[in-house]
Amino acid sequence: MKSAEKYVEKLRRMKPNVQVKGQRMDRLDAYFMSGINTISLTLNWAELPEYRDLMTAFSPYMGEKVNRFTHLNQSHQDLMDRIRMIRLCCQQVGGCIQRCMGIDALNSFSIVTHQLDERLGTDYHQRFIEFLRYFQKENVVAAAAMTDVKGDRSLRPHQQTDPDLYLRVVEKRSNGIVVRGAKAHNSMAPYAEELMVLPTRAMTKEEKDYAVAFAVPGDADGVKLITKMKSPPLRSQLESPMGSFGSADCLTIFDDVFVPWERVFLCGEWEYAGLLASYFATYHRHSYCGCKPGTADIFMGAAALIAEYNGVKDVSHIRDKIVEFIATAESIYASGIAAAIHGKKTSSGTYLPDVVYSNVGRFLAGQNFSKEYELLIDIAGGLAQTIPFEEDYFDPETRPLLEKYLKGVANVSTEDRVRCFNLIHDLTASQFAGGKLVAGIHGGGAPQMERLAIYQNYDLEIRKAMAKHLAGISTE
Repeated sequence: MKSAEKYVEKLRRMKPNVQVKGQRMDRLDAYFMSGINTISLTLNWAELPEYRDLMTAFSPYMGEKVNRFTHLNQSHQDLMDRIRMIRLCCQQVGGCIQRCMGIDALNSFSIVTHQLDERLGTDYHQRFIEFLRYFQKENVVAAAAMTDVKGDRSLRPHQQTDPDLYLRVVEKRSNGIVVRGAKAHNSMAPYAEELMVLPTRAMTKEEKDYAVAFAVPGDADGVKLITKMKSPPLRSQLESPMGSFGSADCLTIFDDVFVPWERVFLCGEWEYAGLLASYFATYHRHSYCGCKPGTADIFMGAAALIAEYNGVKDVSHIRDKIVEFIATAESIYASGIAAAIHGKKTSSGTYLPDVVYSNVGRFLAGQNFSKEYELLIDIAGGLAQTIPFEEDYFDPETRPLLEKYLKGVANVSTEDRVRCFNLIHDLTASQFAGGKLVAGIHGGGAPQMERLAIYQNYDLEIRKAMAKHLAGISTE
């Protein structure tokens, strides 16, 4: 399996098509290193004895173990292990591990291409299996590009004034297709080797050109990555592991990009666009059942630690707030476990997590994410925002004063208390925190989409029949 060093070397060789603030930037620029560090953890941990069993899985397509971030789920246990893995990784980096998006797309492709071949006699699945073998052998780092920019939200794709506001096929050739459009909110795209592209919604017959799914290298001709990073503030003297990790957000523009047929997994079969989008959403919301508990673990740990440093850990309302953290984190994680246990084996052999439980977990995460911010700020107090700069803390003149006046309980050093407040500042009051708050609510789809998925897939008829029985209403 590819090491972090080889991954970085691959990034070094890619063409420079990443732009930040109007400037073309190299992928290995220091600006991106917090994201590259995050991805590198997923590569390095697969080699460590203490994590190897969780971070790898046996691939029937390769006949050997592969990194779990390249694996097609072959059992309920695989579905369980993936959210365990995601939670553990997110705990270590203090937020999004990012790599789940590529594998969520890969699993979705495996199901839909098989269904297409079964029902329409196409050869998409064999193309996909060949791509999968390359993906697993090379331990590919991939980003998913799903959400179109959408233009006028009241209009369907084919009704837009500008037809490119949803990504579409503009030309078919004997050796491939040409696509044009843009995808938004693409995490990790500037340091991904591959982009996995899929439809954002169900399509109609008039929208068959928009029903397209494919994979292209991140530096393919015509791909432009307009990027911003979300990283904690850097500190020179009170540095911490949290400051080493971050994530990117990218507007990915496809300016007449050529895609060879062997990398095309849906093209014009409009009836399957919504199904593919739905499968990806289910996988990705199941991933949230691992990552959001991992993030909550960091929040509750910081809250419990600062309560201890402030001398209020045994105050009843503080304990109650910590319990709220625990209940939220474990309810989301329990939904992920239930989704794994109730997952279904599809015709391709790939297991799909249960739709309702996956969406319930993501719904709970989105509903409670801003509440976790509120609880942490409440417990920490105002110093989470007003803690002095580290330059003042280390200034010879003001250091003794800050040591004296920023002191908490006697058995904890002032520096440790300051470090804890810095962490809480990064989690709640920084530009990084603001980006995480929006992503925590909208990542994986807007909250209304989770409500819709739950309502559409939950069996209300059987519950209505129960009510009729208990009320004495005839069911005939």
